[in-house]
Amino acid sequence: MLELHQFELSQYSEKVRLILDFKGLDYRTVEVVPGVGQLELLRLSGQTKVPVLKDGDIVIADSTEIALYLDRKYPENPLLPHDPVQRGQCLLMEEWADESIGLKGRVAMVGALNQNPGLRASILPKQTPGIFKNLVSAVPPAMLDLLGSGVGFGGDAVKEAMRGLHQDLEALTLILQHQPYLIGDRPTLADLTVAALSMVIKIPGGDYLNIAQELKGKGIPGLADNSAYSTFFEWRDRLYREYRRSHRPGTNQTNNGGDSGSPTTINIE
Repeated sequence: MLELHQFELSQYSEKVRLILDFKGLDYRTVEVVPGVGQLELLRLSGQTKVPVLKDGDIVIADSTEIALYLDRKYPENPLLPHDPVQRGQCLLMEEWADESIGLKGRVAMVGALNQNPGLRASILPKQTPGIFKNLVSAVPPAMLDLLGSGVGFGGDAVKEAMRGLHQDLEALTLILQHQPYLIGDRPTLADLTVAALSMVIKIPGGDYLNIAQELKGKGIPGLADNSAYSTFFEWRDRLYREYRRSHRPGTNQTNNGGDSGSPTTINIE
């Protein structure tokens, strides 16, 4: 069986999960715990980032490389259009989404968590002691902003990311108001990438992710709750209903260094 080494709240891991579900492939997940789990990931793949896919003796890192490998090895339900122009457009949009929605969305999400102590604590692993959750919740937003400035997550970086995401969502909404998919008349790698990476902007409701119930449906204020982007999120949620499998706790899921099925972190890729 295919084996996906992941973090539950990594949007790039979610991209691979959505692709696997779209192709109808069976797989099991291995939840990587920061530290000891990443040492095992280094031994396995030569690097410490998720996602990593293991298919027998073959190990692939990076969500795009995994997607292209899966399309070559398991061609049913293809990810790339046959038309050469549409194929090129699909590859360009997939790369744009990785670099734009993925990275800016992560920065904006960290900024939103800094301002929401309760939500900040809820992303911690289930086995985290209550006293530590309380400490995380108690850190003043101003201090988090100061600390984040040194690693690209400060207030100015968050504002810049938010400006970019508003433009991205406006563009995607304009496209999807006039056609059912981003490219062509069927879902492609571009659609699945954009839909999955938008998880950091607004977490899908339903039972797709093994996360705390209070996180489901939550998102970045000003983006997730903006009626101007309702067409986009309705499109994203339709893709999820049609292709994303519901999560069933304890099914095809193991843990690399921690409790089975527990979400770990959002700071990844």
